[in-house]
Amino acid sequence: MPFRDRRVIVTAASSAPTGVFDSGLGGLSVLRHARSRLPAEDFLYVADSGHAPYGERSADWIRARSLNLGEFLLGRGAKALLIACNTATAAAAQALRERWPEVPVIGMEPAVKPAAAATRSGVVGILATTGTLASARFAALLDTFGRDVRVITRPGTGLVEAVERGELDTPATRALVASHVEPLLAGGADVIVLGCTHYPFLRGLIEQQVGSSVQVIDTGDSVARHLAHRLSGAGLLRSGNPEGTEHFWSSAASGTAEQVVQRLWHPDARLASLPE
Repeated sequence: MPFRDRRVIVTAASSAPTGVFDSGLGGLSVLRHARSRLPAEDFLYVADSGHAPYGERSADWIRARSLNLGEFLLGRGAKALLIACNTATAAAAQALRERWPEVPVIGMEPAVKPAAAATRSGVVGILATTGTLASARFAALLDTFGRDVRVITRPGTGLVEAVERGELDTPATRALVASHVEPLLAGGADVIVLGCTHYPFLRGLIEQQVGSSVQVIDTGDSVARHLAHRLSGAGLLRSGNPEGTEHFWSSAASGTAEQVVQRLWHPDARLASLPE
């Protein structure tokens, strides 16, 4: 989708909402941590489920699409952008920062550093999308933090789609999780990094598969903490609001999609169609 160069006027006010986007509904796992840490904030969330998963898309496509989603959120008054997607962060975070230098842009990255510090066997397993694993950003992470450990990577093909369908604990999803986790265990990994924001919704299945001797790590809470730090540092942290709100859009809005959002977030959640 080509970027339409329409200038968005950004008004930085602490009362403004924070914009969040992901390739789909996985970013709700990050939003959950952000809501916990920032109870007074209002959030605007875009699920680009009509184009998920991003892992199989080109970096140029993801970059252009992310700029459009950023434009949509800023056009609705967002004071900051949280890219709740590892693949989109790798492809587009720099482009968003260059387009809107006055806007705090917070991204995701697989937790290679804490995993390398936590492993006892010296082997770390990374479960992520193809796009994340192939990115220069991931290669730089490995070069910086993975030199002293053996890193085994595994593209979690099919996992994003299972979460998007709300199939979190079906026999088919259990079998799919096992097919991805077993090679990591066979390689000796005692720490597994969830390198896609969809995967925390399958964490229970993953932990059942790996057992208590293997640590499972995701970065949702650390990213939420960083968001709070950036908003505070920019004077954009909202206070005095007893309870923040959330608004949701999707490029694949439907009754079924809304039911999945209600399962993953809250029974009262409503899902609007994302204008194209």
